[in-house]
Amino acid sequence: MFELRVGGLDDPRVVAMLTTHVTRARAATGLGSAHALDVDGLKRDDIAFFTLWQGEALAAVGALRTLTNDLGEVKSMFTDDTMRGQGAARIMLEHIIATALAKGLHRLALETGSSDYFEPARRMYLRHGFAECPPYGDYKIDPNSMFMMRDL
Repeated sequence: MFELRVGGLDDPRVVAMLTTHVTRARAATGLGSAHALDVDGLKRDDIAFFTLWQGEALAAVGALRTLTNDLGEVKSMFTDDTMRGQGAARIMLEHIIATALAKGLHRLALETGSSDYFEPARRMYLRHGFAECPPYGDYKIDPNSMFMMRDL
């Protein structure tokens, strides 16, 4: 059974998971194209950060950034290797979608990598109603990025 918690950016287990996420994302993405946020990047007033736990084991992290009054962005989704295939990413994404709806947002966007490393994430986002879209916000066209959006 999984438990969702708000916050946790000061927990060393969360810091370690985010460090792994950023390191892997940058290694799998072209130079200057990685947009994964580290711990400091997630400590912003416009970002709600979440952790997912199975007992005392950290299963996944994720965040919702509010970009405008109607647009949110999924940030820093990552699942521990030992928890993959157990629904942790789905639970986290569904929580982020529910949080966006509760905030009154009408659309939810995300940026993910275009390399094979990110293929499982892209498939999950497609299953949850996201579709490829042009860059949004401050993003620019980049062959190393895929932009996706869905209406809420």
